Amino acid sequence: MRITAKQSCRFCCRSGSTLCVGVAFLLSAVCALAQSDVRVWVTSLNLQSRLTEGQRLIFENGRTNDELVIALDPRKTYQTILGLGSSLEHSTCSNLFRLPPPARERVIERLVGPKVGIGMNLMRICIGTSDFSGDSWYSYDDLSPGETDAELKRFSIERDRASILPVLKLTKRKNPDLLFFASPWSPPGWMKTTGSLIGGELLPRWYPVYAEYFIRFIRAYEMEGIPIHAVTVQNEPGVDRANESEQKWSYPSCHWTAEQERNFIGHHLGPAFRHAGLKTKIWCYDHNYNVDPKNDSDGLEHPRTILRDAQAAAFVDGVAFHHYEGQPSGMTVLHEEFPTKQVHFTEGSVFSIGGAHDLIERLRNWACSYNAWVTLLDEKGQPNNGPFPATTAILKLRSDTLRIEELFGCYMYGRFVKFIPRGAVRIESTLGTPEFNNIAFRNPDGSMVLIVVNTTDKPKPFAVVWQGKLLKTGLGAKSVATLVWR
Repeated sequence: MRITAKQSCRFCCRSGSTLCVGVAFLLSAVCALAQSDVRVWVTSLNLQSRLTEGQRLIFENGRTNDELVIALDPRKTYQTILGLGSSLEHSTCSNLFRLPPPARERVIERLVGPKVGIGMNLMRICIGTSDFSGDSWYSYDDLSPGETDAELKRFSIERDRASILPVLKLTKRKNPDLLFFASPWSPPGWMKTTGSLIGGELLPRWYPVYAEYFIRFIRAYEMEGIPIHAVTVQNEPGVDRANESEQKWSYPSCHWTAEQERNFIGHHLGPAFRHAGLKTKIWCYDHNYNVDPKNDSDGLEHPRTILRDAQAAAFVDGVAFHHYEGQPSGMTVLHEEFPTKQVHFTEGSVFSIGGAHDLIERLRNWACSYNAWVTLLDEKGQPNNGPFPATTAILKLRSDTLRIEELFGCYMYGRFVKFIPRGAVRIESTLGTPEFNNIAFRNPDGSMVLIVVNTTDKPKPFAVVWQGKLLKTGLGAKSVATLVWR
């Protein structure tokens, strides 16, 4: 059913849209039109608007004196998007398995369904356990102290059958185009200097066996119907939790220098993948985007060391980043030095209305993908055996009723994920500010997408300039809007 502009206005006001309430005075002329070219969806921080479609708008001839003008130039293009999503780590999957099967299916469809859901199409999973889990930590080849397994005869993904694999299979069924990439928090303990999953380094003599460990994982998951698009060598290679004095910081980790990761990729993992005929890609680093070393993060010198080595670089498809140190501009610095290597943002959730601004900044700094970290926790932030407290995610499970609460982050991600498909190309748009930011894409079907965020507590009128035409509109306080047209 086609909704006229006047009908859309009535619907918008009934649903409490801040776009309608905040800037109706700018839209009165447009609402009188029988139809328009631009569709608009709004999410407000107070959730009076969730994924609300507002008035249809139109580009017209004219000039503007508006203070906020967003000019788009499709002739200047940037990165192509691989995917946007979150993580299906052990905490999220175990919470999903607390739900009755029909409810579990509805939640998963809400996350990854391209039509009825927000359409996440790239998910991060773990090779073994991360620090976010309610189970005891494990790898796929855990042995008693003093034992080794050079032929990986004890390798098994059996513990993933409890909740991980069923959830991944269901997500793949709900969205066949969904891609998975996987990260380990630690090799098996017997391969390491500590003899455990906690901290230490991988012993060089086990490099060939650890490369085979990755292959066993990829093939085992493929047998389950879960192809692995890419792997990272190590989650946060600068971290070594064996050196911590407090027990609470003891969780799976493994320290890698840049030279160690370079040698492992160039001489072992890359050649092993090639010999095995695997199409799985390798993303290096998987740590923070600070330019210079800071705390546990080596900074950009880590991926530089890998990519400056021709043998290792030949096997590296991209560089993965987190956000716990530095600024998103670090990804641009890396891109400018190594423009043929893709940039991926693999871990870092964004919250509240400022999070929408932050997500835009990550995409403006050449990230071809974005993944939040931890999708579903209960009202106590559980399960979580690790040291990092998490009071929220984008979904919350109410333990007493087993009902799922969709938080602002879920709808805010929907402003991006649902409208920026795989293959979308970022195009030039006027630089934004922390108060009012924007980003624009050209989609594979030829449609244009503009996402704007107003982080202030006041409505903001603005104008969009596109191919010599003008669109005047506005956005309510603390809101995110997606505009789509052809």
